[in-house]
Amino acid sequence: MDAVLARHPLREPLTSSAEFPLRVDRERALFGAWYEFFPRSEGAVVREGAPPVSGTFRTAAGRLPAIADMGFDIVYLPPIHPIGATFRKGPNNSLSAGPDDVGVPWAIGSPEGGHDAVHPDLGTLDDFDAFVAEAARLGLEVALDFALQCSPDHPWVEKHPDWFAHRADGTIAYAENPPKKYQDIYPLAFDRDLPGLVAETVRLLRFWMGHGVRVFRVDNPHTKPVVFWEEVLAEIHRTDPDVLFLAEAFTRPAMLRTLAAIGFHQSYTYFTWRNTKQELTEYLEELAGETGHYLRPNFFVNTPDILHAYLQEGGRPAFAARAVLAATLSPTWGVYSGFELCENTPARPGSEEYLDSEKYQLRPRDWAAAERAGTTIAPLIGTLNRVRRANPALATLRDLHFHDVDNDSVIAYSKSAAGTGGSNTVLVVVNLDPHHTQEATVSLNMPQLGLQWHESVPVSDELTGETYHWGRTNYVRLDPAQAPAHVLVLRPSSPLIGGSPTS
Repeated sequence: MDAVLARHPLREPLTSSAEFPLRVDRERALFGAWYEFFPRSEGAVVREGAPPVSGTFRTAAGRLPAIADMGFDIVYLPPIHPIGATFRKGPNNSLSAGPDDVGVPWAIGSPEGGHDAVHPDLGTLDDFDAFVAEAARLGLEVALDFALQCSPDHPWVEKHPDWFAHRADGTIAYAENPPKKYQDIYPLAFDRDLPGLVAETVRLLRFWMGHGVRVFRVDNPHTKPVVFWEEVLAEIHRTDPDVLFLAEAFTRPAMLRTLAAIGFHQSYTYFTWRNTKQELTEYLEELAGETGHYLRPNFFVNTPDILHAYLQEGGRPAFAARAVLAATLSPTWGVYSGFELCENTPARPGSEEYLDSEKYQLRPRDWAAAERAGTTIAPLIGTLNRVRRANPALATLRDLHFHDVDNDSVIAYSKSAAGTGGSNTVLVVVNLDPHHTQEATVSLNMPQLGLQWHESVPVSDELTGETYHWGRTNYVRLDPAQAPAHVLVLRPSSPLIGGSPTS
């Protein structure tokens, strides 16, 4: 029959349609691990009674080998441009900055330049180029923050006053995102000169692309017109389809989905605020199902703005659990520097801001001392990234299945994918309670794992090196202080019948 149809193909059901463009993104658009850090803090010198000395691109390059050793793919830098002095913020968001306070990197622009300049404390463009080259030598890409906003000292304020909204008294309104106020930042008025802003944005992106940057993290894209991003992204991808854009869009689902539909490759999500079993299950079923074919979530476990109460109160076990969840639930995940040290002191009770936030001051860290003291979870992060690279199942989003557990403090889920060596299945079980050991029975949906209900298969725990035999029902005991999770790779090549299904 196949031969007959090949010689005489059916024509009646066929029809013609308009041609549609197709863009195929590179793998990093879907799969990767991000590490965010402030270059000004690496190599900085802060001594009481003396002016602080900023780190530079050259001192920051000294941190790159450790980041590569943890298995990250992308190094993301907050804005590296000159910082305005007018209404500069002081430590802990103080409105009165001292003469030695360094300011917020997102207050972009000073007489020394704007979005196409580097802060002189960090070095020169040649120094930045050397930083990018060193990252590439280590297998890392550099992503830059792209924030379309200005300090009152930005050259645009004088050169393009029509790009800003003015009050009746002629002054420019500063930015607000209630309850937050950004007295040191002017937002742009896109309705005043959209073509001009599109042209300048494309010019800036191409400027940094010319210095080796192929990934941009876009600050608050949902506060700008959708048509603006449609034009900008289309123009960049017309000539450079490999350039990737991450949307920092903590916003309503409709806008989040719209940004993904017009060309943003990835987006921040509400993962940070999904901590219970029910919250995680419902949210991941939404992301992996309804929008999984075009919205690619990037699960950052923390950011300079977000230190969730779960991390504040849960200590090291909470950091370990969230790392496992982010690294195995989403093909793309990220951490902000200090996460591996389990930094969890808030600015005040009830706040998600860090005490002595790096947004407002230099924060040099003694990485070597933390390693000697054993207070870093960098080895766990490195293991997770190694496991991700070795298992194609963890590069997928849509083939995610949750399994029944008789304890609401324990969550279990699996992912499967075809790899070069055949089918690959990873099963993850996580204790969500950072304070107590939890015991539970995990009831697996065997057909979802490609197995018969009666089968038992060997599984290897990639976090501990232990091997078990798991079947339909399995007992687990997870001590958050020791091993808060199982990350199990199924070895179904030699299924067993009646093996011990306990861990």
